[in-house]
Amino acid sequence: MARLKIAKLGNPILRTIAQPVDPGEIPGRAFQQFIDDMLETMTDAPGIGLAATQVFRSQQVIVMACSGAGGFPETVLINPTIVYYGPNQVETWEGCLSVDGLRGKVTRPSMVRVRGLDRYGGPLELDATGLFAVCIQHEMDHLIGKVFLDRMTDLSTLTHLEEFDRYWQKEPANVI
Repeated sequence: MARLKIAKLGNPILRTIAQPVDPGEIPGRAFQQFIDDMLETMTDAPGIGLAATQVFRSQQVIVMACSGAGGFPETVLINPTIVYYGPNQVETWEGCLSVDGLRGKVTRPSMVRVRGLDRYGGPLELDATGLFAVCIQHEMDHLIGKVFLDRMTDLSTLTHLEEFDRYWQKEPANVI
């Protein structure tokens, strides 16, 4: 497996709209290796989510995993679409592997239902809540050329990581 280079804020790839994956490509060895490489890159970074656009590939692919309490299982979503947003909102600290050293509060729906294809091209529909729902929305934003900074409504919460650790550490912030 290979660790992929992660695009950083300012790179035009992060502002592009990703193209759908041809389902016939999914079972191929090269595509499956790409998914493995994305998962390894995400874990090594370390992060809990990664979109293909973040590793310079304009395709609708996201990978996610977060172990521990409140976490969620390894998940691969291909050509995902959110088909339902729950009525309740949650404000959480977010960070991003493409936005080094910054954290900020973002408000998002606390529940989503997403449809797409799984790692092997089979149909997938899942309901996600809490951190899992936030991560899905964060990663899907990358597929439409958005970063978490675009979703912040109060930029006064934008915090450098060093200051976050000093003053806000009691509140969880995951690097998505």
